[in-house]
Order: sequence, then structure tokens, then C-alpha cells
Amino acid sequence: MDARQIILTPLVTEKTTAGRESGNRYCFRVPREATKHDIARAVAEVFNVKVTDVHTISMQGKLKRLGRNVGRRSSWKKAIVTLAAGQKVEFFEGV
Repeated sequence: MDARQIILTPLVTEKTTAGRESGNRYCFRVPREATKHDIARAVAEVFNVKVTDVHTISMQGKLKRLGRNVGRRSSWKKAIVTLAAGQKVEFFEGV
């Protein structure tokens, strides 16, 4: 896979912002078939940083209702990437 196909979207929430400020951790939404090695390579290539650690979480899709109809959102994968000390992703700095 191409590096830009692996990083689908950045995740910006209160919890990820706190992790970014305290532990130099960044969160991304990635394809379900992406491995930790693929994710580390993609982040290093796209943002020109040194990745020290990658954690992945498979998120289950939520059940949603609209009247009497019940459906399920798609399941997805979240990657939490830890960067080396002094490194940062410029993309998040404007948020």
C-alpha cells in the first residue's frame, strides 16, 4: 500500500490532544488490514518524523437506529503513534 493510502484521517479529540501534548502521541484512522510496520513506515514517510512506537485498536461499529430500523456503522481501526522526543507533526499544530 502507498503511504498516503494508509493514513486515512487524523483523529482530533480532547483525549488525543492531551496525549499529543503530554506524551508526543498522535492518533490516525487507518485501514483495517494495515499492520503496525506499515503504519510506522507511512507516518515516517509522510511527515518526515522518527516513530518509536505504534499501538493499534480495532473499533467496533456502533448500532444506530432510525425509527424502527436498526443498522450498524462500519468497524474501523485506530492507530496511536508515539514519536521520538523533539519530533512533531506539523499538520496538528494548526488545529
